Amino acid sequence: MRRLLLICVAVCAFYNAGCFINIYSSNPTKRIQELLNNSEDLRQIELEWERIWFTDQPSHMTYDRVHGGIG
Repeated sequence: MRRLLLICVAVCAFYNAGCFINIYSSNPTKRIQELLNNSEDLRQIELEWERIWFTDQPSHMTYDRVHGGIG
């Protein structure tokens, strides 16, 4: 009896290899829209990360003189 219960729990655990609740819709059109929104959010995060770490600024190690001021 105990072995049967263990087998049932193992089958249930391996049958559902992902989440119990799917985060994307089963409708292909709506799912594509959700995936596009998700990828756009990830692209925006990358740009925001560059802005936070100032990697979008000119390098100070350049041979050309960069004044950095206005005018």
